[in-house]
Amino acid sequence: QVQLVESGGGLVQPGGSLRLSCAASGSIFSLYRMAWYRLAAGNERELVAEISSGGSTNYADSLKGRFTISRDNPKNTMYLQMNSLKPVDTALYSCYAVVNSRTFWGQGTQVTVSS
Repeated sequence: QVQLVESGGGLVQPGGSLRLSCAASGSIFSLYRMAWYRLAAGNERELVAEISSGGSTNYADSLKGRFTISRDNPKNTMYLQMNSLKPVDTALYSCYAVVNSRTFWGQGTQVTVSS
């Protein structure tokens, strides 16, 4: 059984920063692509950023320069550093990972950007 657990969400003022974490646990033999998605009210789920096992990254065009994805392979953990947050970044942020050639999702962590 594999679990993905996100943490680090919360309420932050516009212009602030948050760092999200996604920890994979369980019977992990191989951890491939990992990604962050977000779902905002009234919108479709969108890809925020993704990172390969080798560290190659890809970002949503609108988020380049503000968000940084990274991962710690020995810890099976992925991070998302979010800077200069805006109210439009308010959403449920979910972790996605390909583990042992299967896909898994975390339950998500809420990020609310508001003054």
